[in-house]
Amino acid sequence: MDNRLFFPATQRNKDCIGDVLSRVINKGSVLEIGSGSGEHGVVFQKRFPRIIWQTSDPELVHRKSISSWIEYEELTKKMPQPLEIDVEKIPWNIPLKLAHSLQGIVSINMIHVAHWSCTVALFRESGKLLNKGQFLVLYGPFKICNKHISESNYFFDKSLKKQNNLWGIKNLEEVYDESKKNGFTQEDIIRMPANNFSIIYRKVS
Repeated sequence: MDNRLFFPATQRNKDCIGDVLSRVINKGSVLEIGSGSGEHGVVFQKRFPRIIWQTSDPELVHRKSISSWIEYEELTKKMPQPLEIDVEKIPWNIPLKLAHSLQGIVSINMIHVAHWSCTVALFRESGKLLNKGQFLVLYGPFKICNKHISESNYFFDKSLKKQNNLWGIKNLEEVYDESKKNGFTQEDIIRMPANNFSIIYRKVS
């Protein structure tokens, strides 16, 4: 069955996110937390054929979509099936092979549609899994000094909080503080289209 989901934002941002990832990706495996439809996963697996892109998502409907995208793009021999990872259920259950080959972790458009505790868990587990010099990349909207960078982000934040009052656009400085607690430094902040950012964190201890 074709269980593919289509998220419009993926088609708009896949190339610019891929350009950011090209700065940090080398070889080994990359774990994506909150892979959603799986569209990003198959795009990045094809763009970076030297690596193994490991998707994950807590929602069954998303994992079915990811599997369908892997099959549709004829990547079944290269790309593993999605893992069932709920970011807050720690430790994450990942295969030993992935743990040994892991070079970085990526999370796209996840932390603003989740409680702050998910951001805490993301850095805590990433800090345990990654070694010195390895990366964690986040993509999405952020506030700076607790202020929105655009009117559209302000209204987007309000709409998120209407869906769930624990959701919302996170403050970049608070995310940075959480990264430091878990041995990361903030290597780069890249302004992206549509009032988003890509943030590259690097494990330093």
